[in-house]
Amino acid sequence: MKVILQQDVKKVGKKGDVIEVSEGYGRNFLLPKKYAIEATVTNLNAVNQQKRSEERKQQQATDEAKLMAAQLSKIEVSIPVKIGEGGKLFGSVTGKDIADALKKNHNIDIDKRKIEVKDTIKGLGDYEAVIKVHPEITSKIKVHIIAG
Repeated sequence: MKVILQQDVKKVGKKGDVIEVSEGYGRNFLLPKKYAIEATVTNLNAVNQQKRSEERKQQQATDEAKLMAAQLSKIEVSIPVKIGEGGKLFGSVTGKDIADALKKNHNIDIDKRKIEVKDTIKGLGDYEAVIKVHPEITSKIKVHIIAG
């Protein structure tokens, strides 16, 4: 019996998979619990159309992320900090500080968890921060630490 899974079923398959199961397993377990529906022609067409729609949405999200990454790579952020004796900072500059500066100066709202600073910023100078725009797409921005 062919069925289309409506949700992930352990050791059987993932949502949207078309699988072949025994008649008893399908009729007595998967169908009554609404874990699957029968694989008729109309149901198969609906699942295929839904998969194409999801692929289109993912492609659109990837294209938007590439565009945003290209725009972000041109941006430079200056962060004024307090400096102690010997040119050392009080504390360090984190992803939250960079996110706040992006929001304030460029009106770009990025989650602080998506900003990664390669080496800790504990002095004046220029640094690079990596922003995860999309799971596969990243962008680098320049961060200038200045005395404020």
